Amino acid sequence: MDRLNIAIVGTGYVGLVSGACFAETGVNVTCVDINRDKITSLIDGIMPIYEPGLREMVLRNVKNRRLSFTTDLASVLDKVDIVFSAVGTPADEDGSADLKYVLEVARTIGANMSKYLLVVTKSTVPVGTSVKVENAIRAELQRRGVDIPFDVASNPEFLKEGAAIKDFMSPDRVVVGTNSDRARELMERLYKPFMLNSFRVLFMDVASAEMTKYAANAMLATRISFMNEIANLCEKVGADVAQVRKGIASDPRIGSKFLYPGCGYGGSCFPKDVKALIFTAKENDCAIDLVEAVERVNDRQKQILFRKTIDHFGSPEALKGKTVAVWGLSFKPETDDMREAPALIYIRALLDAGCIVKAYDPIAMPEAKRRLGDAVTYSLDMYDAVLDADLLAVVTEWKEFRVPAWGVVAKAMRGNGVIDGRNIYDAEELRENNLVCHSIGRRTTYF
Repeated sequence: MDRLNIAIVGTGYVGLVSGACFAETGVNVTCVDINRDKITSLIDGIMPIYEPGLREMVLRNVKNRRLSFTTDLASVLDKVDIVFSAVGTPADEDGSADLKYVLEVARTIGANMSKYLLVVTKSTVPVGTSVKVENAIRAELQRRGVDIPFDVASNPEFLKEGAAIKDFMSPDRVVVGTNSDRARELMERLYKPFMLNSFRVLFMDVASAEMTKYAANAMLATRISFMNEIANLCEKVGADVAQVRKGIASDPRIGSKFLYPGCGYGGSCFPKDVKALIFTAKENDCAIDLVEAVERVNDRQKQILFRKTIDHFGSPEALKGKTVAVWGLSFKPETDDMREAPALIYIRALLDAGCIVKAYDPIAMPEAKRRLGDAVTYSLDMYDAVLDADLLAVVTEWKEFRVPAWGVVAKAMRGNGVIDGRNIYDAEELRENNLVCHSIGRRTTYF
């Protein structure tokens, strides 16, 4: 049997990780992007994103000639069996997913294909998108006056940033939406190397596959917002959310995942997908009150660090001229992604209040400079950031922030406040070093 040949359009987070991982199993992969500078950088071994292990995997498969890059999708259509569409679907102002890039890929395929192709949507798209993709391809074929067979399938991704390669190489499930036996056989063949011990490909109709992605992300976002509301109530009644979490997580019907309170979720998926699901519900005249509440709670929770900063200093006016150290800028550890990051909300509020901000992140500072410019002082390391600071706020729980030398921190700081935005510290340990710890859902410890 000949080796499979596939193209993946879009070299962002999903497309590049997918392409590298498919190539790792022996598939010939061509990654396509209209951004010429990005493709040139990839050819030179420069990654557009940070993801642990990705650069090494890309370089290995380029060297072994299983992975290549181009800006010309039309030129590869004769050589491939499957085309994955992994382009961006940014949220419009009304919350709907912008499908212009998805449909442009479909039109390019229809205008240039010459043999059977399986076209697979891997981008997160609303229910009904595959029908629009099919119609766009068919319209181009009709315009050309040709009748070439093709299938359209949905294959949503479930990758966690920071653990994407592990998730892709050892998936807990692969969801494929298709009504075609031919498409199903191709997808089974493509994913078989990942499923040798247990074949966990879930085949379903296309609409259900498209909905599954949104439902999964909305459920996880719901757990986060739920726990943040419980944490806020715990502060009011004198309970400890860490103990409450243990108590409810021990119930196997609930479990512990995504029940960590903090300063809100961010990233490329949850905010955008929750908005898109709300828009889809409204478009179909369907009440989706719970998901709407999840979004409201998260928007409110992203303000909690600034509210705690005001509480620490006593008033909004007292913030003017204060120096605040911020540890962590990316929306989560092990990524440089700052899309919808709580740190951005917090830092902009601090700047508006007249604060001086000193920030440090192990990976995301170049991205922060692109978004915030010179309004922030970028520190050499975590201890440089706290030098002469009146307050320290920990926004992202990078491993190197887990066990700081609190004695060093206390001596370096001018003030004594620490906002633990991820509940990773022992307040008593900070108290022993004459520091005041403000956590999420736990009583503040004073000395």
